[in-house]
Amino acid sequence: MATYDLLVIGSGPGGYVAAIRASQLGLKVGVIEKESLGGICLNWGCIPTKALLKSAQVFEYVQHAKEYGIEVGASKINFGEIINRSRNVAGGMSKGIEFLFKKNKIDKIMGFGKLAGKGKVEVTAQDGKKEIYEAKNIILATGGRARELPNLPIDGKKIIEYRKAMSLETQPKKMVVVGSGAIGVEFAYLYNSIGTEVTVVEFMDRIVPVEDKDVSKELERQYKKKGIKVMTSSEVTKVDTSGTGCKVTIKTKKGEEIIECDVVLSAVGVSTNLEGIGLESTGIKTEKGKVVVDDFYKTSVDGVYAIGDIVHGPALAHVASAEGIICVEKIAGHHPEPLNYGNIPGCTYCQPEISSVGMTEAQAKEAGYEIKVGKFPFSASGKASAAGAKEGFVKVIFDAKYGEWLGAHMIGANVTEMIAEAVVARKLETTGMDIVKSVHPHPTMSEAVMEAAAAAYGEVIHI
Repeated sequence: MATYDLLVIGSGPGGYVAAIRASQLGLKVGVIEKESLGGICLNWGCIPTKALLKSAQVFEYVQHAKEYGIEVGASKINFGEIINRSRNVAGGMSKGIEFLFKKNKIDKIMGFGKLAGKGKVEVTAQDGKKEIYEAKNIILATGGRARELPNLPIDGKKIIEYRKAMSLETQPKKMVVVGSGAIGVEFAYLYNSIGTEVTVVEFMDRIVPVEDKDVSKELERQYKKKGIKVMTSSEVTKVDTSGTGCKVTIKTKKGEEIIECDVVLSAVGVSTNLEGIGLESTGIKTEKGKVVVDDFYKTSVDGVYAIGDIVHGPALAHVASAEGIICVEKIAGHHPEPLNYGNIPGCTYCQPEISSVGMTEAQAKEAGYEIKVGKFPFSASGKASAAGAKEGFVKVIFDAKYGEWLGAHMIGANVTEMIAEAVVARKLETTGMDIVKSVHPHPTMSEAVMEAAAAAYGEVIHI
């Protein structure tokens, strides 16, 4: 029976990062994975979707090459090759994790892991063979899967989830996307860009509803310009799949509407993978489908920890990684700071991109702050004009009394690369005027952050 200082169940961005950090700290580590190293994020989420989106962006560049003074011949989509490139990118990254495991002397244990009593994990291999492993500490990092609605049962053919959406055999002519969170709007952009007729259905009164209202409004405007049909305050009540395609019944404020399409993509969130991993037999507490943990991810049972999608907090890869590092540093006897969930950046990789951190304008007001708000449109940015990417803006929110940076909200080209400035500045308790007086390089997209801060204080130059 193999014995470890730490066993990690799941090798996604929470599990594999926790394992590597634990090994760096001198622990003997094993990682149990039922499918592919890197988990959903690397194999079926963050990485392969970005590869697909890059193909869509390149196709858009070619379509608009004439605007840049470049003449190209006729261009067409090779859907199969777009999918193949995405899968190859994911495969290469998974091999990269395997290399990191070897480099850090981490044991890879393939199979389904289940808690089997104090300090024990039962692993069932694909051939059904079971083996028991022992560990002083166990981290549950089993992640999540696509949430399924009762009136939208996923059949993998006509009603699909994100995994199938990135591995379809043929490109659909018409698609209905249910849900307008990050997954929904990214796939809506992807398929619309390569010629699929796309309708987005959102139950809330605006798309990307977790974002600032101004961002939602701008994305809807841009999507409608692209030819994407956006239906807010709407609900899919029924999908008839008995014919060759789908007949989607949508309840709207104006009554029922039926849309015909080839495929329906259900993008209504994530469910946690808690089934069958031994929680009940060990007495680990759960609440509303999440494992209950303390600030350092210890569960109600000594020696068992949980991180990532299965605990409180946003279901984001970078959150899981941060939780994993904090967790193993605490296990190793270090004194890490608890994670500040109020300073977690969120990024959506549609075009235009979206990024945000901290409070929205509405949240800041609800919290009782007197605020200063600054907004700088990319239409006034020299770099954005030169790049042909004038859509969107940077919006910043500061506490009027002390200058605390309460929130930043961006929509435009490359803004997912710009949000880290706000995250670091907020961590360092940087004030609004500190940003105004920090010289930003010109011409760049990022100087829009400085200009937006200046706008909040009545000192903006270029608008």
